[in-house]
Amino acid sequence: MATSNRVGMQLRDRPEYANKPKPLTFSPDASVADAVDAMCKKNFGSVIIVDPDDKVVGVMTERDVMRKLVHAGLDAKTTKLTDIMTHEPRVAHETDDVVDWLRIMSNDRFRRLPVVDQDGRIKAVFTQGDFVSYTWPDLVYQASQLARASLARNYAVWLIGGGIALYTLLMIIVVRSL
Repeated sequence: MATSNRVGMQLRDRPEYANKPKPLTFSPDASVADAVDAMCKKNFGSVIIVDPDDKVVGVMTERDVMRKLVHAGLDAKTTKLTDIMTHEPRVAHETDDVVDWLRIMSNDRFRRLPVVDQDGRIKAVFTQGDFVSYTWPDLVYQASQLARASLARNYAVWLIGGGIALYTLLMIIVVRSL
């Protein structure tokens, strides 16, 4: 679980959290074919594998299907999710800090984050795209602040450079008028 001492936005406070569709869930013994069929119908990139209490035990993504099923020559109808899923994936709690998980997902290079409630039951799946929507306005603001600070810090250079440019322009005008 990612927690932080600073006060930040919790995962459940993101607008996406309330609006996200219910994650596709399957038992570990379900067939890959059934999971892929549901993924295609709903246009989802993953399914969450849960135990009978709706607690996350694994994740299967499109990449898992490609690498662990298709590439290995397995049959989707007879292969169980438990055979190709990522076991014991990283799981966030809905009260965890958004920025902490953004950093963890970026550093550890994974794209889907199951989010659970206080009882450990699956509530949502956040993707890297959800975090981009959170950070983009902040990045634009920070860039504008850096540009403003850079201009202010280099004010004397801009003033001297502008003065030289103005002097040069005036000299060209004077020389041409002679």
